[in-house]
Amino acid sequence: MGMPVKRETNDYVIRVVHSPGDVDAAAWNELLALQAEPTPFMRFEYLAALHHSASATPQTGWTARFMILEKDHAMVAACALYLKSHSYGEYVFDHAWASAYAQHGLPYYPKALVAVPFTPVPGARLLARGAAERELLVKALIQWCKAGQLSSLHLLFGSADDRAACQAAGLMLRHTVQFHWSNAQPAYADFDDFLASLSQDKRKKIRQERRKVAQAGVTFRSSFGSEITELDWNFFYRCYQRTYLEHGNAPYLSRDFFHAMARTMPENWLLFVAEREGRPIAVSLIAVHNGCIAYGRYWGALERVDCLHFEACYYQPLQWCIAHGYQRFEGGAQGEHKMARALLPVKTSSAHWLAEPAFAAAVDRFLEREGQGIGQYLDELGQRSPFRTTPM
Repeated sequence: MGMPVKRETNDYVIRVVHSPGDVDAAAWNELLALQAEPTPFMRFEYLAALHHSASATPQTGWTARFMILEKDHAMVAACALYLKSHSYGEYVFDHAWASAYAQHGLPYYPKALVAVPFTPVPGARLLARGAAERELLVKALIQWCKAGQLSSLHLLFGSADDRAACQAAGLMLRHTVQFHWSNAQPAYADFDDFLASLSQDKRKKIRQERRKVAQAGVTFRSSFGSEITELDWNFFYRCYQRTYLEHGNAPYLSRDFFHAMARTMPENWLLFVAEREGRPIAVSLIAVHNGCIAYGRYWGALERVDCLHFEACYYQPLQWCIAHGYQRFEGGAQGEHKMARALLPVKTSSAHWLAEPAFAAAVDRFLEREGQGIGQYLDELGQRSPFRTTPM
């Protein structure tokens, strides 16, 4: 797999390239804009920054490939594809599958992954002009994996269109749960209006948590887009890095990655800085898209203040979303505690193909049982709504 692959299928040409420099950035972004569920994390600039900043490279276990489907010299489908030498930074856990392969003397790595590194945000992964091109892209991915004798192919946090194309090609679906906030219809007038929609105990708890932060002398300022200064970015990275180091790990993303974000995608970032006595002490970085969706991404603190994490990562972003008319705030992977902040459970999906028939059959049975458990879990969560059941 050391050389780019190029072959023809009917009137289509399939290319697999190894560097963002071999991808037409404008064509990629135009294709992304056509998708029903685009996100800023699939923009060419974001993926290229992961590569050029050494955040997602062969040295960190992510060997990039870009599969491109062309017709009449125009890009009609494409995806970001990675050869993975481990399963970290994915948020869909297949360590047990890798262990089972190892126990039977079979190599699980490298595996093929269609995903955005370190980014568990649902959205389009298979960029295509239509369903036919998307399905052809999936078939090309499977053929590429077979030709390379790879153990498996995994598409993570895909869109509804992605899931349909994967199912049509015989991939197995796996489901997980995230927690997302949605604005009311009609939209909340302000944060107090939002609080009024919650049950009394949840409303009381949020007010108590916000009061603790305020009484500790902490205030917040927000900066959007080009308003975020280099000093702000430097402080953010100091906090972000410290959060990882406190857990004994190096951060996934390098400082150069965020330099690139400030330079190439400033309009997609919103920063909240917590200050006390004129000194910044904590920060949360939010991604935003198209004036309607916000994504909770990164946070860190230099000082410990009770409930500061909730204020920085939930209440300040939600207050901002309400004030600016945003319709959704996605809180990221995992965390039932988010329900107490009115982020409700949402099912997300991944798709999987395994080359070894016996293992594919075993995983299929496992996923059926796991899927039933996820369904029961969602039903249980649905009975724990934080919202009022009767009007005030």
